[in-house]
Amino acid sequence: MVIKSIRFKFAVFIIFLLATIALSFSVLTVGTVKDYIVHDVINRAQAISGSAAASAAYSMISDDMLGMDSVVARVKASHPDIDFVAIADNSMKALVHSDIKKQGMTMSPVSGKLLRLDRYGYVIEGKAGNIEVITPVAFAKKGLGYVVLGMNRSLLYNASQSAKKSVLKGLAAALFLGMLGVFMLSASITKPIEELSAGVMDLKEGKKRTLKVYAKDELGRLTESFNEMSALIVEQKDRLAEYAGELEEAYISTLKVLAAAIDARDPYTLGHSARVAQYSMKMGEALGLPKKELEDLEIACLFHDVGKIKTPDHVLLKPGKLEADEFREMARHTEDGMAIISKAASLAKYIPAVRHHHEWYNGKGYPDGLAGDKIPLHAAIISIADSFDAMTSNRPYRNSRSEADALKEILRCSGDQFNPRLVNVFVKTFKNEHDGFMLSELI
Repeated sequence: MVIKSIRFKFAVFIIFLLATIALSFSVLTVGTVKDYIVHDVINRAQAISGSAAASAAYSMISDDMLGMDSVVARVKASHPDIDFVAIADNSMKALVHSDIKKQGMTMSPVSGKLLRLDRYGYVIEGKAGNIEVITPVAFAKKGLGYVVLGMNRSLLYNASQSAKKSVLKGLAAALFLGMLGVFMLSASITKPIEELSAGVMDLKEGKKRTLKVYAKDELGRLTESFNEMSALIVEQKDRLAEYAGELEEAYISTLKVLAAAIDARDPYTLGHSARVAQYSMKMGEALGLPKKELEDLEIACLFHDVGKIKTPDHVLLKPGKLEADEFREMARHTEDGMAIISKAASLAKYIPAVRHHHEWYNGKGYPDGLAGDKIPLHAAIISIADSFDAMTSNRPYRNSRSEADALKEILRCSGDQFNPRLVNVFVKTFKNEHDGFMLSELI
């Protein structure tokens, strides 16, 4: 009997809940129908006006008043709900008008709300609910004048209002009954649920509290079990948090040590990965990347040159320009890096950045010749930061370049080697970090 009672409670609750949801969706539906009617009227009016403008162009270019009058008459006769149709010159003087009394008069657009403005003209809704469409008439890209069309949407509007009232009346009754039912059931169902919800929030914050048991049913037994479980969870939560913090700190520290070990093979690149991470993080923040993605980007930066562990010293430490075979050996560090981190499944998400940080925006990079947006975002960010740090660092065969010169080179290679959007972000973040730096220095 207890189980049936609980099932009945939830069945009734769900029925009334569905009624409430139906109300919300019905209100949205009424709004959507109203918008659809308005847009339908606008689209229809623009289509009629556009067709009239196309027909009127040939008559206007040849000053054929009879032809223009024929266009206006056809449109008015074919569409009874159109209040008026007129063809005006560029000064809005009515050359022909469906109301013969207004022919020759200067027309002024109706005062009201602008509903649409595009290359087909503009649409205005008057205060009385009428719609006026003004469409340019052109021939060979030369503006000849305008077709002005007035349409009354009152019939459709009244229909939508009537439908809205009928729907809302029916739903108001259903909503009232639904709320009454929910209120009657709240004492037997919502109180235990609210107690459990509050207990979960307290548990989340590390607080221990014994929940009140309201009934000897499934919810009551669930509350009792929760009390037992929460006592154990609260006890272990601090211990687990401490362990997790220690593991995360050890993980990040290991990565930093590994990056430093890679950079230390060449005294001229010492600290390179850390600086690349710093530049990249600034770009990521400017792009609005979420916190978790920024953390992944930082780790990818520390890993980006891990493949150089396998690069021979005579290539890695060569003081002069690399020969073709030596360059190929050096270029393999992206694939070697991918092979190294692919050994651990948890590091797989860093593979795209490690493998593709030497791809070029124009597709002439390595190892896969990716181009444009096919280059992973983290790889494209690292590419800019890596190049900037390389240019501003000393090498055995050259001195470091100034930051301004390096930025000029980054800008010069925008669209070829680097993603132009990311170059703009990099330059702006650099300027923000260096208050005395002027962008004019790059010109």
